Amino acid sequence: MGRLDTICAHIPPAEVFADIGCDHGYCTRFALRNGLCKKAYACDISDACLAKARTLLEREIADGTCIPVCSDGLDGPQAEADCVLIAGMGGEETVRILSGRPLPAFFVLQPMKNTQKVRRFLLSRGARLHLDVTFAEGNKFYDLLTGEGTGGDAYSEFEYRYGRNNLKTPSHAFFRKLKKDIGTLRRALRSAAGEQRERLLERLHEAEGIADAIEENI
Repeated sequence: MGRLDTICAHIPPAEVFADIGCDHGYCTRFALRNGLCKKAYACDISDACLAKARTLLEREIADGTCIPVCSDGLDGPQAEADCVLIAGMGGEETVRILSGRPLPAFFVLQPMKNTQKVRRFLLSRGARLHLDVTFAEGNKFYDLLTGEGTGGDAYSEFEYRYGRNNLKTPSHAFFRKLKKDIGTLRRALRSAAGEQRERLLERLHEAEGIADAIEENI
């Protein structure tokens, strides 16, 4: 299953859906055509990207179920959405978009990096995570977070670093990513010294321990 198909498979039902950074609008179209929402906002800060979404969503725009919005993040009418998708952005950008306002009732987030920062932000704001997992598309690995803006949750440090579902029910994708990360850490150690070397060794031993435990059970 491809990256966008995996994301779409985890969009929950909602009254109003907002796809932030929608690019071509594939996820918005999926949500509308599969009855996951009654109205959707396809949003992008780039006019050129939004033009692609307008083409793909021509039918939905014409019937009034999709509203294209050229704006930054949730600054606009899309703030009313009870389900927000932010996919393909960095973790820090994801946090910036969600900051300074109440969390949406439901969210689907696929940060490209700094996922730990997203986890910490969400839980500090009282969110509850339903799913926190790593998946793969070919040799590329992605993190997917879904949940609701209220309910509260508490993570261990290991869960912040690696993701709760990855540790509780590790998948082959997570195991493959962990092995790749171990290789990266080993290469980095070759030229590291002092405190940097100590930090890398600590991370390496931690990752190797988790990988060894997973390998015994998959």
